[in-house]
Amino acid sequence: MRTSLPKALHAIGGRTLLEHVLSAVSGADVALVVGPDHGALETAAKKLVPQAQVYVQRERLGTAHAVLAAKTALSEKHDDILVMFADTPLVRPETLTQLRGALAQGAAVAVLGFKPADPTGYGRLVMKGDELTAIVEHRDASTDERKIDFVNGGLMALSGEHALTILERIGNANAKGEYYLTDAVTIARDMGLKAVAIETAEDDVLGINTKAQLAQAEAVLQNRLRSAAMEAGVTMVAPETVFLSADTKFGKDVTIEPNVVFGLGVTVDDGAVIRSFSHLEGAHVGKGARVGPYARLRPGADLGQDVHIGNFVEVKAAKIEAGAKANHLSYIGDARVGAGANIGAGTITCNYDGINKHHTDIGAGAFIGSNSSLVAPVKVGDGAYVGSGSVVTKDVPADALAVERSEQTIKEGWAKRFREVMALRKGMPKKK
Repeated sequence: MRTSLPKALHAIGGRTLLEHVLSAVSGADVALVVGPDHGALETAAKKLVPQAQVYVQRERLGTAHAVLAAKTALSEKHDDILVMFADTPLVRPETLTQLRGALAQGAAVAVLGFKPADPTGYGRLVMKGDELTAIVEHRDASTDERKIDFVNGGLMALSGEHALTILERIGNANAKGEYYLTDAVTIARDMGLKAVAIETAEDDVLGINTKAQLAQAEAVLQNRLRSAAMEAGVTMVAPETVFLSADTKFGKDVTIEPNVVFGLGVTVDDGAVIRSFSHLEGAHVGKGARVGPYARLRPGADLGQDVHIGNFVEVKAAKIEAGAKANHLSYIGDARVGAGANIGAGTITCNYDGINKHHTDIGAGAFIGSNSSLVAPVKVGDGAYVGSGSVVTKDVPADALAVERSEQTIKEGWAKRFREVMALRKGMPKKK
């Protein structure tokens, strides 16, 4: 991956690869096998699944050797053992259910397979009827075996009753002297047990080893998320330009215009419209609200029903109550904007003093004139007016008018005299 970040901690859809895999087995007992000096993975896993058991594979001696690093967990005799990889984040829970279903029907080993356009390089799944007889690596396959287009996807399910026995019988009699998990198939059959292969889509088992493959996995995930949203009733004008996070939630009759990005933690309620080129993260958009175009909702933005947040408006850690509007060029941070209030163009809440953040409270029905600065902590009462261009540093009572600006001065003829002086300095002829 050419990066200092562990591969499993790279993200797609706002979640790490590891988180996607753990999400697919939500509720299951988790044993995580990591290499030495991978404490970041252990920390991440414990944050997601506090009860996860973590084991270290000190030597890199193959996939079966890695699984056996968790021998203590395997010896607990779980009903099913799923062997998964943190760099294969797109496997779906329903696919894993199919694997487990095969075990429930009597198989001791169930392998996930797929049919790629080009099987070169993949281990071939050798079938006899509906049973899997062997997994043959490409370099070891015969001419006839290389014609097989059904290949190994890597993920495997093992019967809890037989898993440890099968794994401990895997030897390292191969060119690399490693212990291959794929040998579990032939060992199970030698024990008189059944092995099967379950076919899935190639996307399910897409592995990630490069940044290009990371981008490919992101594209697959985005298509899944968009399709699910549209199937649930969301209107996307140009779905290929909308980017979602794995946890984005939509109500009914939501409309999303082109070029919108949803970061983690966004919920959009019924009937809301998200207009083009908006970016939302950690935000709640209320029923019937309008956002954008070119709006930014940062974490803690909470928009009530029928709120309007317009172009080049940024909202952060602020509650905007029902019917309030900020339609142009404003920043609202660490604030409450009461129901029906109007925020004029160019208004900012000055929430940061260089050390601490302070709160601004704008009452219901208040009117904040354009180009005003509200210096927090400050409160503008219900129904109050703030005159355009004001810098408000003191609380404004309800239904009051606050105006803070210099008195306007008019100097007749000043502009004409100024131009004449400047022209003379530059040697330009005097205009008649």
